Amino acid sequence: MNQFKDKCSTTQVPLKLLLNPVHFLSLGFGSGLTPRIPGTMGTLIGVLLFILLPELDWKIYIGIVLLAFIVGIFLCGHTARALNTHDHPGIVWDEIVGYFITMFMVPKSGLWILIGFVLFRIFDILKPWPISLADKKVHGGFGIMLDDYIAGFFALIVIHIMLYLL
Repeated sequence: MNQFKDKCSTTQVPLKLLLNPVHFLSLGFGSGLTPRIPGTMGTLIGVLLFILLPELDWKIYIGIVLLAFIVGIFLCGHTARALNTHDHPGIVWDEIVGYFITMFMVPKSGLWILIGFVLFRIFDILKPWPISLADKKVHGGFGIMLDDYIAGFFALIVIHIMLYLL
């Protein structure tokens, strides 16, 4: 019997996977191995990376996000195959990229960083349609990345509406 089922806990991930750079990245530098809230911890890594990013031209920012998304398809797919599961909770590279999508052209201030975090987590956890559809129907590395891409895009829309109204 395989110990890595779709809903297996993050404690079942062999820590030796962190020695492999692909798994280290897809597991959010180890943040995805948090027992109870791996997606939130992965998003917090996204927040930290966003804060550390220098101010960039929007075209360069989009380029970085697209590159991270494309690389994420490979990273997440490779780790999912190694764990013999569709989307293990410890795989959080998709949350990092989803948060980056949320923060496109958003002011880099504490309040907006927090609002972006909360909005992204709401969409990622609740998975309203079409996020839920992508989560259930699209598989592999692309499927792992796609639902968080959509969640990030929804959060981006809401945050920009808020910016416009304020």
